[in-house]
Amino acid sequence: MKKLDATNLLCPMPVIRTQDKVITMAPGEKLEITCTDPGALHDIPAWCRINGHRLVSTEERDKKILIIIQVGGP
Repeated sequence: MKKLDATNLLCPMPVIRTQDKVITMAPGEKLEITCTDPGALHDIPAWCRINGHRLVSTEERDKKILIIIQVGGP
């Protein structure tokens, strides 16, 4: 699983960094995004739906948000 640290970034940067990372990944790979912007809990799942990726899980832990997504196919 690949990891992306988007802590201390405000909207829309967590989504933009996620998008930049996903284009380097193959379909089926998973990405764990760590962020602190609460808007990411809405923005990243919405971005996944629009772009054909799967939201695997979201979790809040120690003032950080962990989001795992699975890259969709072409």
